[in-house]
Amino acid sequence: MGLASLSANLLFVSFVAYLVATLFFGGAVKGAKSEASYRNHRWGNVGITITIIGFITHLGYFITRWMASGHAPVSNMFEFTTAFGMMLVGAFILLFFLYRTPSLGLFALPIAIIIIGYASMFPQDITPLIPALQSHWLTIHVITAALGESILAISAVAGLIYLVKNVDMTKPSRQRFWIEAVMFTLVLVLGFVISSTTFKLTGYEAHFTYIDKNEAPAKIEYNYPPLFGMNEYEAQTPGAMKPWAEMPAIVNAKTLTTFVWSVVTGTILYIILRLIFRKPIAALFQPFAKKANSQLMDEIGYRSVLIGFPVFTLGALIFAMIWAHEAWSRFWGWDPKEVWALITWLFYAAFLHLRLSKGWEGEKSAWLAVIGFVIIMFNLIAVNLIIAGLHSYA
Repeated sequence: MGLASLSANLLFVSFVAYLVATLFFGGAVKGAKSEASYRNHRWGNVGITITIIGFITHLGYFITRWMASGHAPVSNMFEFTTAFGMMLVGAFILLFFLYRTPSLGLFALPIAIIIIGYASMFPQDITPLIPALQSHWLTIHVITAALGESILAISAVAGLIYLVKNVDMTKPSRQRFWIEAVMFTLVLVLGFVISSTTFKLTGYEAHFTYIDKNEAPAKIEYNYPPLFGMNEYEAQTPGAMKPWAEMPAIVNAKTLTTFVWSVVTGTILYIILRLIFRKPIAALFQPFAKKANSQLMDEIGYRSVLIGFPVFTLGALIFAMIWAHEAWSRFWGWDPKEVWALITWLFYAAFLHLRLSKGWEGEKSAWLAVIGFVIIMFNLIAVNLIIAGLHSYA
């Protein structure tokens, strides 16, 4: 077995381990009859053991893929997103041993599972680095930025648990609407996985030529029926569906097509789930958050930002600017990815300011943590994939 195959198998084992561990954390939450048994329930202990096994195999995937490719496996969407999921699980493991709260695992692991599932929809072939990425700063900048984002993501998990526990799901309100909006967003990611898998199984392909943002001719292959065409596109596949609209060069029409198909599929899935359960999706999770300590969730969320913010600052801004100067002879160029990294940084700076100076604790802090994660995911999905820029190769 080659290193590439071993790497793929290790990633699959970690994915299954996280699924199984989630079930045990659910059993710990539902089966606990007191605060002491909640924190030390045997199913929770089994859950964290399986999670650690999954994390070790996930780390094994990361190392073996690094060995197979000869560079840090963070150079494209598949590699970066799987690394992000691995670091999120690692951050959860650390916090679990600090606070011993099974609810954190019950909510954190499904998010990691969705992130890994999302990553698996991208091309997984090991390819040589393009010249722009052939630098030791790839490893330093991207891994540090992903680590910071994963720690910040744990604050959102804690915030979500706080909100699901404390917001009344039995009557309409703004709070219930926005929590449900977060759940809807997670269902949309599942929609991406389902739609991508469906068209992949059918073997759908459509080839086009187009003119890229540098006014150079290029080729592209669609694996979804093309709703949007690339700039000055010409179809190369006889009988292929004609795009509804042509996009300017700054927009990646292929990924916009993927995004729209995912939204449609996810929306249909959400409607089906609502019809089956006849209640908001968030209400289904409320029983699993009832035994969580609200004050503890608030503390975990705050401490995660305290740790994650400086790590993110170092990786996403400082190291990024050093690499930008080395590669392009300038520290800052207002590239879409750079702008959104700055927006993310400013948001969490505002989070800490409001928390420390204005006393925004509890529900307000929880909402900020969840919004921060939405900003991170928008950066990962929309900015990386749809808007053409210097980081489009990611």
